Amino acid sequence: MEIVQKHEGNALCIALSGELGHHEALTAMRVIGESIGEGVPRSVVLDLSDVGFMDSSGIAVVLRTFQACQAAGGHFCVRGARKQARRVLDAAGLDKLISFI
Repeated sequence: MEIVQKHEGNALCIALSGELGHHEALTAMRVIGESIGEGVPRSVVLDLSDVGFMDSSGIAVVLRTFQACQAAGGHFCVRGARKQARRVLDAAGLDKLISFI
């Protein structure tokens, strides 16, 4: 799992790559939590375009990031979720809660 963070205008883009299973999710949640804890930007974009596999632990990463942004009054979206990851997120009902681009 690789995590790359960069600012794109007013948004913080957090790009994940590799697999997003239990062990990777713990690391991702820690890193994302630290970034958001430094001050929520207007928008957070979680880029999953290079995530080849995601399980229910990935759902937790997406949901906790969404909740942290929402609590701070920021906007959140998921970008580029591949077929397998999107299927997992849709099955959890997150397609009704979160914006996907």
